[in-house]
Amino acid sequence: MTEPRRVNCRACVFFGITWNPSFPYSCAAHGFKSKKLPSVEVYQASGRECLAFKKKERGARRGGVNRRG
Repeated sequence: MTEPRRVNCRACVFFGITWNPSFPYSCAAHGFKSKKLPSVEVYQASGRECLAFKKKERGARRGGVNRRG
C-alpha cells in the first residue's frame, strides 16, 4: 500500500509561522499551533489529509502588495 501524498502547508492560505519556538507553525483554518507542520498533525489525528487546504494565489502577499512587479 502506498502512502497518500501529503498536503503542502506552505502553499496554503491558512498556514502561518509563529514567534513561539516551541510551536513554530500555525493553521488558521483549524485554529492551532504545532511543532510539526499542521498537515502532519491533522493526518496523525484523523488518518485523513487536511480538508481545509486552499492553495495560495501565485505572487500574492499579505496585505495585497505584490513586490515582484
